[in-house]
Amino acid sequence: MKRHTLHIDTPHARIETVIEEPDVEPVGLALVAHPHPLHGGTMDNKVAHTLARAALGRGYIAVRTNFRGVGSSTGEHDHGIGETDDLIAVAEQVEPQFGYLPWVLLGFSFGCYVQHRVAQRLHARQLIMVGPAVSMYEFDPPAIPTTIIHGEQDELIPLAAVHAYARKHAIPLQVLPEAGHFFHGKLVELRKLVEGLLRT
Repeated sequence: MKRHTLHIDTPHARIETVIEEPDVEPVGLALVAHPHPLHGGTMDNKVAHTLARAALGRGYIAVRTNFRGVGSSTGEHDHGIGETDDLIAVAEQVEPQFGYLPWVLLGFSFGCYVQHRVAQRLHARQLIMVGPAVSMYEFDPPAIPTTIIHGEQDELIPLAAVHAYARKHAIPLQVLPEAGHFFHGKLVELRKLVEGLLRT
């Protein structure tokens, strides 16, 4: 696996980005978004890292960023608005380096809110939302084919709220038994679920 760390300039920030390439001919690009930056979320969060590993395992180039103000990314938290702009800008600069492969989007918690906004503007073929913070943010109907994975025992985002959002918009929902919001002890199962969902 090849790993590159770089800083990508966007209109309002300089975004720390890690790009990891699989050992096989890549089938696409996977953009991964981490949980809330004001509550310790970074691109090295265990769930975000697991999503990247799942993408690599399916032959995708995994692209992770630190949101504004996290790690060596500049700027200040912008409640998902500026973060959306940053991810779009990162994707547009990464794409040409790899021959414009198709995108898939993966997000965790707050990262799901950002990614569901990215999906409205970036041509991507799939969105996987893990533990989406639907009880904390106003989520729109999905713009692209979407699947939700949620922990049965999520202590931060009630499963009932996720059920309601998924049912309202006919989004497939996979519930991971006995898993909390951060999927402690369930990361292997989470990775297998995501690998199974990723289209190649």
